[in-house]
Amino acid sequence: MTAPAPARAVRSARSLGALMALCAAGAIAAPVGASRLTDAEAGAVLRHGPWPAPWSPDPSNRASGDARAAALGERLFFDPRLSPSGTILCATCHAPFRGWQDGRARARGLADADRNTLSVMNVRYARWFGWDGANDSLWAQSIRPILQPREMGGSAAQAAALLRGDAELACRWREAFGGPPPASDDAVLAGIGKALAAFEETLVTGRSPFDEFRDALARGDSSSMERYPAAALRGLRMFVGEAHCSTCHAGPDFSDGGFYRAGGASAAPDRMADRGRYAGVEQLLASPFNLLGEYNDDATRASAARTRRVAPHARDIGRFRVPSLRNVALTAPYMHDGSVATLAGAVRHSPGARLDARETADLVAFLESLTERTSALPARGPAAPCAGR
Repeated sequence: MTAPAPARAVRSARSLGALMALCAAGAIAAPVGASRLTDAEAGAVLRHGPWPAPWSPDPSNRASGDARAAALGERLFFDPRLSPSGTILCATCHAPFRGWQDGRARARGLADADRNTLSVMNVRYARWFGWDGANDSLWAQSIRPILQPREMGGSAAQAAALLRGDAELACRWREAFGGPPPASDDAVLAGIGKALAAFEETLVTGRSPFDEFRDALARGDSSSMERYPAAALRGLRMFVGEAHCSTCHAGPDFSDGGFYRAGGASAAPDRMADRGRYAGVEQLLASPFNLLGEYNDDATRASAARTRRVAPHARDIGRFRVPSLRNVALTAPYMHDGSVATLAGAVRHSPGARLDARETADLVAFLESLTERTSALPARGPAAPCAGR
């Protein structure tokens, strides 16, 4: 969890005030009994739903929301040939059975990386990507590990050759994009990123005990609310109240997408201090795949508005993006550098935290209640051969 920012706290207070007004007017039920929530607490809880949250396809990616592109992206996600070594694939670091991350303190591809692997679950709700926001679209973020020497160590030429030379992949490309892979290697690489993003957009966590409690609160269903564990409820009240966690871990995905200093070791012992968001902005603006470039499919270019406004500022040094807390109990270790091994450690590590053992345990119980009970992932059998071959 991250420290509150004053400006965001003001905006949060204004929104919360509106919800409190609804509570007072009877538009939001906040029953007592097992819930023991004030109207203000109830309003804050309701802001963390409903789940799954509404979502719209990415206008910068013409393949977004397209099942044919997602099928191509799924194949590429599990294809080690995107790495010239033939030993590293996207799922090396984003393993489905480990919560779509790798369980390591720092990622490892062809060599050790500097940062912890973020899960790709719910990534479709993000505005910036990676710990430092070095990419402004999911498809650009999907390209990054292909080119990184310490991750997959590939190139645009090598990835394009794979698409052009494999009959099945080339067929699925035609289905997804309406024509053969283009002559430009960079254009093919951009399309690979867009297909990967179309697949990753389908990775959404299922509903959790918290969601059942939140929706029961919205209905005024006290009997259903009674099923929520007492320790989790105490932790939830702290989360939306005195601990100020929901200032930054906001909304249905429990992240406001902002960048803050949250502690952790600044660098691996043999490397320079991690500059975080500052370096991310530098990389973003230098990338040929950012939303200001030719591969943005949004004809209006409205999707590039945020990118036009960013610039590297000294205040961003050492700041990192707020991660989602959904399924957080499944994605240890924590922090950008993987320096915190447990949820209890992450709670105690939060800036300004002055918690006793009971309060820490209650917050952990709440965070554990954000773990899905049933998967939201679509059932996928063996993929049929490409019809256009």
